[in-house]
Amino acid sequence: MRFISLQENLKKGLNIVGHVSSKNINLPILNNILIKAENGNIELVSTNLEIGITYQVRGKIEVEGQFTVDSKLISEYVNLLSSGEKVKIEEKDNELKVECGNYKTKIKGEVAKEFPLIPTLPKQGYYSCKSSELKKALNSVSFAVSNNENRVELSGVLFAFEDNKLSLVATDSYRLAEKEIKINSQGMEGEQKVIVPGKTVQELMRVLNNLEAGELINDLELKFYLSENQILFVVDSVELISRLINGHYPDYQQIIPVKSQTNVLVEKSEIIRAVKAAALFSKTGINDVTLLFLKNKIMVSAFSGASGESQIELEAGISGDDNEITINYRYLLDGLNNIEGEMIKLDIVNNSTPCVLKSEKGDDYIYIVMPIRQ
Repeated sequence: MRFISLQENLKKGLNIVGHVSSKNINLPILNNILIKAENGNIELVSTNLEIGITYQVRGKIEVEGQFTVDSKLISEYVNLLSSGEKVKIEEKDNELKVECGNYKTKIKGEVAKEFPLIPTLPKQGYYSCKSSELKKALNSVSFAVSNNENRVELSGVLFAFEDNKLSLVATDSYRLAEKEIKINSQGMEGEQKVIVPGKTVQELMRVLNNLEAGELINDLELKFYLSENQILFVVDSVELISRLINGHYPDYQQIIPVKSQTNVLVEKSEIIRAVKAAALFSKTGINDVTLLFLKNKIMVSAFSGASGESQIELEAGISGDDNEITINYRYLLDGLNNIEGEMIKLDIVNNSTPCVLKSEKGDDYIYIVMPIRQ
């Protein structure tokens, strides 16, 4: 194998695929990146057996072949080479020779036949959207994914495809975030629901961040291909394939209150500032702040026997009954920070029913948080 590529092309590809390779005592080759120069394409491949990622690098192939080398070692070395310089890579005698200007090195590796096969999906029907739209949507829900492995279906994000709409949902049973985005459908019919592991979602967001650096990511189309137990994301020169979580996602729409006793409209920046101030006096481990809704004002308060107490009064548009709710301020701030627009709508039933947060602008993002039972 022998090929030539620019340092920035190699650096970008190695940074995108290298993160997936994992420390694995039982299968050490998973620490490696597979480099393939075949059929006119230079590909970098890595996998941890749950996620597989492939990136096509621009360059000139002189001799076809495949080889694997330590992911961290080659990534760090190529990152140190001069930008704009040509990098010549050649595999010989189970070593990878890397030459760039006055830099020459040899990296020991392993033959490609030991590297696990990356699954493939038939590229027939698919859904698609702008990569920037998906990245933004995933950012607004992924923080609510559960870390509890006892309920494995909650450790991922629900992708619910329906015609030209994709609903993304995440919950840890204490709070829930749902975001809707528009998508295109090509040869796909009916409703499809899959649960994508939280780690896959984080990896996809990291890939999109890498692609965004120095590029107009808004113009990139991202395609979703589905099978019974896998999902494939294709964007730019990247293909990321992942196992899906088996199981049924809870019928989350049942817990969204249909009616409310109190409706609130408040300035986003003001309620965030008030909650942060009161939170300084919340009880350690409980993180409780109390919101009292009266005529045209909200009282945000917290009390701790150890540190003291705080009470802030906010102006707000309030209709319905006077009401009160005690809530985990961390969960509340997560929702407030992810809602777009300057004004926030809160719908309150009582202190034992989930509180609903939305933007005044529309209902494409809904955030629900459970109150703290007194």
